Amino acid sequence: MKILVCISHVPDTTSKINFTEGDTKFDTNGVQFVINPNDEFGLTRAMWFKEKQGATVHVVNVGGPETEPTLRKALAIGADEAIRINTPATDGFSVAKQLASVAKEGGYDLVIGGRESIDYNGGMVPGMVAKLTGANFVNTCISLEVEGDKATAIREIDGGKETLKTSLPLVIGGQKGLVEESDLRIPNMRGIMQARTKPLTVKDPTDSNNETTTVAFEKPAPKGAVKLVDSVDELVNLLHNEAKVI
Repeated sequence: MKILVCISHVPDTTSKINFTEGDTKFDTNGVQFVINPNDEFGLTRAMWFKEKQGATVHVVNVGGPETEPTLRKALAIGADEAIRINTPATDGFSVAKQLASVAKEGGYDLVIGGRESIDYNGGMVPGMVAKLTGANFVNTCISLEVEGDKATAIREIDGGKETLKTSLPLVIGGQKGLVEESDLRIPNMRGIMQARTKPLTVKDPTDSNNETTTVAFEKPAPKGAVKLVDSVDELVNLLHNEAKVI
């Protein structure tokens, strides 16, 4: 089985976020970047398929040279090869087209992506990749088993879970639950050294035209001051007359 894991290069959630050029550009100064958490759950599940079923695992990223340390980390975790498509990842449809091109060219049986990235939170790329490649698709996937060319997936739905049976080729949008946080892997020294010699191929984009452009960013308004109350009656009065929630 050939598996392609889509990796987004995103800011660590502890980073302080700022914008430049009139709030039109993200300021990367002092920001630490990591593997998108939803993608990391998918990568960890792919490693399970590699170890238990002998799968081949490739990782792919759409981005510039600054994303290569993130790909090298994925290689250190255990992926066999990495691919970087040399174009900025600023438009969901453009990213999906690049990933779909790699997926079709490589003849992958399973494409694993996160259900969304924690930077743009678009939640659109895995579904678009499935459509562009003609593969089956399961979103918000929290469990995946593959036997031959058949797959059983569990996805999260409002108020519960849904179990689906489908066939390969398959694209999933994974999230927490696909593996547990305790299963996530920290690269060891041996993995880091091996990652330096594993292939990292840079490809030119098939089509770099973006369907959307960012006009401006805006940070959330700062939280208001905390108001302390001394009695239940005062609390009820504030909730009713000031907050207007009761």
